Amino acid sequence: MNSVGTECLELKRGYDLCFNRWFAEKFLKGERSADPCSELFKQYQECVKKAIKEKEIPIEGLEFMGSKREKPHGNAGSS
Repeated sequence: MNSVGTECLELKRGYDLCFNRWFAEKFLKGERSADPCSELFKQYQECVKKAIKEKEIPIEGLEFMGSKREKPHGNAGSS
């Protein structure tokens, strides 16, 4: 999948390559070391944020994965 900004494509490709290599060669073989691609991801994320702002893409109300994500209310089976 392409990135939201064409200027971010190389960063995305670099991160995807790094992550896929780490996942296949380390993680799936039981090595649970830290993801060595986190700095590449941060660079890509900043590029995407800039592209979203420049293109004036409305993102208010969208849910993003992360530690601040709230759990849905009213789960079935909850008391």
